[in-house]
Parts: sequence; C-alpha cells; structure tokens
Amino acid sequence: MTQSHPRISKAVIPAAGLGTRFLPATKATPKEMLPVVDKPAIQYVVEEAVSAGLEDVLMVTGRNKRPLEDHFDRNYELESALNKKGDADRLARVQESSDLATMHYVRQGDPRGLGHAVLCAAPHVGHEPFAVLLGDDLIDPRDPLLQRMIDVQEQHGGSVIALMEVAPEQIHLYGCAAVEATGESDVVKITGLVEKPDPADAPSNYAIIGRYVLDPHIFGILRKTEPGRGGEIQLTDALQQLAEDEKVGGPVHGVVFKGRRYDTGDRADYLRAIVRLACEREDLGPDFRTWLRSFVAEEMQER
Repeated sequence: MTQSHPRISKAVIPAAGLGTRFLPATKATPKEMLPVVDKPAIQYVVEEAVSAGLEDVLMVTGRNKRPLEDHFDRNYELESALNKKGDADRLARVQESSDLATMHYVRQGDPRGLGHAVLCAAPHVGHEPFAVLLGDDLIDPRDPLLQRMIDVQEQHGGSVIALMEVAPEQIHLYGCAAVEATGESDVVKITGLVEKPDPADAPSNYAIIGRYVLDPHIFGILRKTEPGRGGEIQLTDALQQLAEDEKVGGPVHGVVFKGRRYDTGDRADYLRAIVRLACEREDLGPDFRTWLRSFVAEEMQER
C-alpha cells in the first residue's frame, strides 16, 4: 500500500544573488527583475509555484532587492491612472502579480551560497516538506515538472530533485547525480551527488536543474554543513548526506525532466529564452516569427 506523506504547501525562492553575469544591467536592478518578453523572470517562477498549488511563497532576498517586493505589492497610483484611462487590459496585468500568492520575504545577510539561502527559510517552513525553485530555470507551464515532483514526494517521502540529461562535456557546469533505476521511467533513486564534477569523474550525465522538493531534515544537515566548492555552503553537499543515509529524512529521488526549459542564467540563453517565448505568444508570435525568418534569411545571404 502506498504510504501517505504530508501535503506540500510552501515554496521557497532564493533570490539573493548579485547577478554579476548581467552587469551593468544588474548594477541597480535585481537580475530576477530582468524582463523575459514583458514579465520579469521571477514572476514566471512564482506562477509555476502557484500552478502546482503552492500559494505560500517565501522569497530569500538580499541587499538592493527591494524591487522584488514592490513588484508583488499593490501600486495604487499606477492602478488608479490605468483605471482612469479605461485601460482594463494593462490594469489586469499590473494587478495579476500582486494577486498571485501570499508573499513573504527574508534577507540572506551574507552571500554564503544556496545551502545557506535555503537555511534562511527554516523558521518560515517549520517541519513541513517544501519546494525550492531557482529563478534561473524557467519551466514551460505546459510541462508541469513541479507537480510531478510533488506527486513523487507524496508517494515516497524524503526529497525529490529535478534532473536533466546533458552532454557529458557539459556536466561540469552542474551538480551531478549517481542514480539507480526504479519502476517508473521518469523517476530514479539518487545514491550520490557531486557539485560540478570533472567530466571524467562524473557518475552520470544527469544534471541537477533548479527545482527541489525537500524534507525538512535538510535544515539540520545544512546547519552542520561546512563550506564546500567556491567557499559556499552547497545544497548539493547536504543532499548527498540525505542520499547516503535514508534514516535521516528519507530517500532522495530524482524526476528526469524532458520538457521545455528556458535557461536565463547566462546572457546567450537569456536571449534564446526571450525569442522562444515571444514566438509562442499568440499576441506577438505571428508577426515576430515573420520578422525573425526574414532577419535570419538576410543574415545568411550576407554570409
């Protein structure tokens, strides 16, 4: 008989990074607020959490991140101006972000890594399993990865990590998982984890992408986790301990994702994400695709 585990209700979104890869744009603007077409990247992430039923969202922020809070708050002056103009469409879009979820905020005082950012969420999360969503990975809403991860966690308990197969020569860019097969094609048992391994030492080509469903025992482990790669407290190191000993926090499973993912973590992939999402928009796509074909054709002729 399938064991029942506590229902997940909270999502944690670490958003305290400095965004140095996008300087100078991020000198005064949080990288999470950079627009992907006409919405900031962070809104896509909150929408994903809400679509999976997680309407209690804690954002872990840092210095100069106040615009994140403002974006998910009401802007009465702007709303009043749009209302007076009769611009119902833009008014609805402005109000959408403030009505999405119940938002909470906590500051990560020192930039001590992802593991430390997750640890900052402990007082809010308490003793419940919870989801962690990183803002650099945007998951297409037509491919409900987070909901699948929640289902796996409710079935097996413990923690669940999102995995994606990558080319062996790219595995050094990611955390990497050693895995065992299960009876489900998209679910694996994780037996070990290593952060950004040399390709020759990687246990597989399964890369960790930015979605986690975590057992609350992770907090106790993170409190004792020493700084690892880059001098930071690595979430991967703490998850490795969970994978080694199921008696503490249950097993660690992975959901192998083969859907649409938009990587906004570096400049080139950020641009690709904008193009892909713009092409798929009903209001922008037809004209934009026509222009894009013409542009590419002209570029090919010139070369």
